[in-house]
Amino acid sequence: MGNDIESLSHTRWRYQYHIVFAPKYRRQILYVKYKAEIWKILRTICIRQGLEIIEANTYPVHIHMLFTIPLKMSVSKFMLILKGKSSLMIFDRFASLKYKYGNRYFGWREYYVDTVERNKIAIAKYI
Repeated sequence: MGNDIESLSHTRWRYQYHIVFAPKYRRQILYVKYKAEIWKILRTICIRQGLEIIEANTYPVHIHMLFTIPLKMSVSKFMLILKGKSSLMIFDRFASLKYKYGNRYFGWREYYVDTVERNKIAIAKYI
């Protein structure tokens, strides 16, 4: 089987998801000023959760990510982890943001997710 096929003892799969999310109130400063550090945080969380980021791209007010997740984890569970952990890690790294934006939550209340097979051309345009 190809290298892009994942497996457990009795299961083989290849799920690729395209996800788009933006900070609360589309705070551009987060992705302009702190872009490199935010990417490090997102990558760290993904690695810890067993995800593979295939491609990603940052726009001024949102992020596009193409990734695979383990079969045993749902997309919604991953997004809860990503939103919660990244908020804590970003505010720990940039303590001044806590005072500028109030509570320790700037996160992604909403997100869009799709499978790659359904929209290959549109996803390729963004990533």
